[in-house]
Order: sequence, then C-alpha cells, then structure tokens
Amino acid sequence: MSSASNGTSDGGVGESFRRFAIHGDTRATGKDMNGKNWSKLCKDCGVIDGKGITLTDVDIVFSKVKSKSARTITYSQFKEALAELARKRFKDKSSEDAAQEVYRMIEGKSPVISGVTVKAVASPTVSRLTDTTKFTGSHKERFDKTGRGKGKAGRVEVVDASGYVSGYKHAGSYEKKVSKPPQKPM
Repeated sequence: MSSASNGTSDGGVGESFRRFAIHGDTRATGKDMNGKNWSKLCKDCGVIDGKGITLTDVDIVFSKVKSKSARTITYSQFKEALAELARKRFKDKSSEDAAQEVYRMIEGKSPVISGVTVKAVASPTVSRLTDTTKFTGSHKERFDKTGRGKGKAGRVEVVDASGYVSGYKHAGSYEKKVSKPPQKPM
C-alpha cells in the first residue's frame, strides 16, 4: 500500500503512520490510528523523552486532536498532534523546525516488538510441585528414575503374571534358595 493510497503525502512519516496504525489489529486499514498505537509510536520513535514530553502529555494531545465521539485519529489529525508535541518538545525552535525534527524521529520507523517471547520464570513453588522425585503414591509410578514420563505404561495398570504378590521385594529369589549349588566333596 503506497503512502498516497491512505491519504498521506510525505513518504517516511506517512508510511510510519500506516505501520503503527495497523500494528496489533488485523482489521485495521491503516487510515486511522487508535490511542494505544499512538502512544506506542511516540514511545518507540523517541518522541517521549520523560522530561518535556511524558506518556500523559501524549494521551492528552491525542484526546485534544481527535473528534469528540471518535476513538481514532486520521493522518491529518496525526500531523496536528505531532506539531503540538513538537512545540512542547523543542521550545527553542520555531514551529516548522520543531515539526521537521519530530518528523525525522518518526520517518521510516516500525513498531518494536519486545517481550513477546518471555522465558517463564520458575518460582520455587512451581519447581517444588513439578519435581518428579518428590512424587508419592500412584503418581510416582508414572515417571522413571530420571524424571521422564513412562507414557501409557505409567498410566495403565500392567498385570504382573510372575506369581508374586505385588510389592514383594524379593521376587525371583526363591529358585536361588531352593537349588543349592553343588558342594565339593571333602
């Protein structure tokens, strides 16, 4: 989609507007931007500096430029909002120079995706509950010595046809006791 097709005339800033406008919303057309994506654009592009412009300032400017009942801003309202933030951020420059400075910050940028594949933090409680060496009873039977699951063999009761009572520790030792090894003649 070109910049001209969404009503934007200045290439880099218009393309950045479109990228941020469609970020996180599969139904977005790229012609208007919601407040969440506006805040993300300001954060990711470095417009928010923490001193002159804060997240609160960004939200106030968004509310100021959008239509009363609307939840989104158009590209022209976006440029108006950027001009408002530029005047606040670069107080020592003229309005046009300040706006150009903010446009340079935004030009060609895309949404930064961070923290999506966060590694799960193992808390002591979770590690204690998932430690298979501490399992007792029937749950203990589902895992081998290394802690790996036995699969179906761990869930289904396998019939022992050896003739010994379950739990008998000396299974298979009877034959050894009955048949004594031949003794040497003296």
